[in-house]
Amino acid sequence: MKINQNILTEKAIDLLKELISTSSFSGEEHQTADIIQAFLNDFSIPSKRQYNNVYAFNEHFDARKPTLLLNSHHDTVKPNSAYTKNPFNAHIQDGKLFGLGSNDAGGCLVSLLATFVHFFEQERLNHNIVMAATAEEENAGEKSIRALLPILPAIDVAIVGEPTLMDLAIAEKGLVVFDAVVEGTPSHAAHPNGNNAIYNAIDVLQWFKEFSFDKVSDALGEVKITVTQINAGNQHNVVPAQVDLVVDVRVNDCYSNQEIADTLQKEAPCKLTPRSLRLNSSSIDPNHNLVKSGIALGRKTYGSPTLSDQAALSCQSVKLGPGDSTRSHSADEFIYIKEIEEGIDLYIKILNGFLQ
Repeated sequence: MKINQNILTEKAIDLLKELISTSSFSGEEHQTADIIQAFLNDFSIPSKRQYNNVYAFNEHFDARKPTLLLNSHHDTVKPNSAYTKNPFNAHIQDGKLFGLGSNDAGGCLVSLLATFVHFFEQERLNHNIVMAATAEEENAGEKSIRALLPILPAIDVAIVGEPTLMDLAIAEKGLVVFDAVVEGTPSHAAHPNGNNAIYNAIDVLQWFKEFSFDKVSDALGEVKITVTQINAGNQHNVVPAQVDLVVDVRVNDCYSNQEIADTLQKEAPCKLTPRSLRLNSSSIDPNHNLVKSGIALGRKTYGSPTLSDQAALSCQSVKLGPGDSTRSHSADEFIYIKEIEEGIDLYIKILNGFLQ
């Protein structure tokens, strides 16, 4: 049954209003998972559920074909203290739909769901389609897409729905967070001490400021190293034994996270311990047919500095969706209704060019 695109868009916007009105902090998304399953059920589309991850397959799924994953998340961060509007009051004002999660990533999610519904019954597609509305993206939780992927069919290429103004993020930086320790000799502040950990930290901080990796990515630029936290001492008359630093490293697609860790642990003038190496950079071949389809519609390509569920995928993937990343996690979050309308239309047109 072919569904009118305008009607499908209206239903997607109504779904987003319902999702906004329902609390879905990371790890607490059971109600929004119910809502998403009900939305699919209204179109007679069977869905499955693992924890709060909801997923479905196109009607003519054929294991002999490659598989395209459409993915976005339905969890949100908690609203910040600068909100002037009720974050759960989904309302439209001046063409903007306000509410927590409207931009990150509700608009992307409902647009992908509408796109999945559009293609669900179509035959003779060159790829299968899996739709996955996933949980715990904001906190990179254990019951997120990472838990779902092992039970899905092998994924060959993916669209991850995050706000990109419907331009194609063909690469995304990875992330390694390091705990660093600068050591010294503890002592009373009144006595001489030539091995003060705080003074030692000056040279260490300068080293991090000046160190760089040689390989520069066309899409993502340099590896970016930033010291983001520093902590030492607990009283005025005691020289502490150590200074603790946190180092945030955004990794381009020229290096694996393991390579970054190996190099920094060897070269840095302090002790370094990575918290996790699993959030690797992501990319897609700029000549991939999915990218070409988007470019043919006038969409730009770029490299994204922000992290998403792409980091969990081992296949080629592109980040693409309505909304603006700069609005994510902001007070009085919103997405333009027009962005959702255009997002659904562009998703469908891009996939028409790719799947036919």
